[in-house]
Amino acid sequence: MRIRPFTLLSALAGLALFLLLALAPGAGAKATGISDAAAALKQGPVYVDPGARAQLSEADEQALEQKIEAADKPVFIAVLPQSPAFPADSVLRDLRTATGITGLYGIRLGDGFNAGADRTVMPANAVQNVVAGVKTPGADAATQLNNFVDQSLPTVRGAAPASWSSGSGSGTVGNPAELIALAAVLAAGGAGAYAVVRRNRRRRAEEERAALEKLRVVVDEDITAYGEELDRLDFHPSERGADDAMRADYERALDSYDEAKSAMASAQHPHDVRQVTEALEAGRYSLAVLAARREGAPLPERRAPCFFDPRHGPSTADRTWMPAGGAAREVPVCAADAARLADGKDPLARQVDTESGPRPYWEAGPAYGPWAGGYFGGGLLPGLLVGTLLGSALSTPAYAAEYGGGDFGDFSGGDVSGGDFNASDFGGGGFDGGGFGGGGFDGGGF
Repeated sequence: MRIRPFTLLSALAGLALFLLLALAPGAGAKATGISDAAAALKQGPVYVDPGARAQLSEADEQALEQKIEAADKPVFIAVLPQSPAFPADSVLRDLRTATGITGLYGIRLGDGFNAGADRTVMPANAVQNVVAGVKTPGADAATQLNNFVDQSLPTVRGAAPASWSSGSGSGTVGNPAELIALAAVLAAGGAGAYAVVRRNRRRRAEEERAALEKLRVVVDEDITAYGEELDRLDFHPSERGADDAMRADYERALDSYDEAKSAMASAQHPHDVRQVTEALEAGRYSLAVLAARREGAPLPERRAPCFFDPRHGPSTADRTWMPAGGAAREVPVCAADAARLADGKDPLARQVDTESGPRPYWEAGPAYGPWAGGYFGGGLLPGLLVGTLLGSALSTPAYAAEYGGGDFGDFSGGDVSGGDFNASDFGGGGFDGGGFGGGGFDGGGF
């Protein structure tokens, strides 16, 4: 007799029922410690330790979870009792290490509160300002945590971890009847949820591949142009007049060329392109320094590339420029474009292919954010691109979710990083329950 194979639905039902029933005998046990909190936060955004349940009701916990999950941001909240299991001077760092997921972590420890964030998820000053704002004397946990989440979500970068879709963040386990009911729900909805997750991941992967292919054309042109600059320079380390400084400049320029080619060859996602354009920017500066040494001219200042086309090399001045329909702003320009602007002419802008034909890169889609971010950096780019199509795209939550966020495409919150993070961003202390500070905690930073 042939045995009919399990369907996905029946497998999910059986597995969920088995696991939950197996957990039922221990439902009354109290889970405590960093490891339990970390395990719960891998499955959902909020954890309430059994010893701190009086601080936050289950209804308030669920409402907070729903708010964070709806925003799709890597925000983690833990409500913990004052206990040797949660030392105030290290609990933030310990929890971030045990969870191993990049994000913003807020901890209510007894009546005190503090937070820390990976630098690419939320800036230092933003973490500090929000913490200071919610540390009001006598604030109950529900009010304080909701205020913290409400004020943080607009600033947090990246997307929620994928592991949240596989479980609940609740730190408690129900009675056997509740577990059986939950198993039935999991079985009924598991197949559908799994299909949705797979479809969303497939869609995102396809969009990333399409964006990367667009970028590949532009970046390959950049790499080729840089190689041609190396050839035109025609420098030979043994030529008359060459010294160690020149040879070092040339070596750095060659290294940048090799790094750019290698990084592009291994690029898997749009944000990987930033490493390529960072290398090209550094290489062009090395070439400019080498050219100045050979001519006996003053060494050039390290400036951003020409805004209109980074292939023009390091800028020489800042000039006022206004995009069509936008406001005037100062942009770094090369000498040739500075002269064109002075003569009332249009600058020689870098053109990229769009659905409406070749357009300046700042009038193209968000895929070019990582490319521009490598040349100009996250600190300078927003001011340069404000009011442009690319600038508008970079400021949306969708861009952070699809292309990474951080310095325009170099990072996606919610990634698993284990212990590979800046521990000083989770420096502990500061659980004073009142004003800001109290223990010298440095809440995140770039």
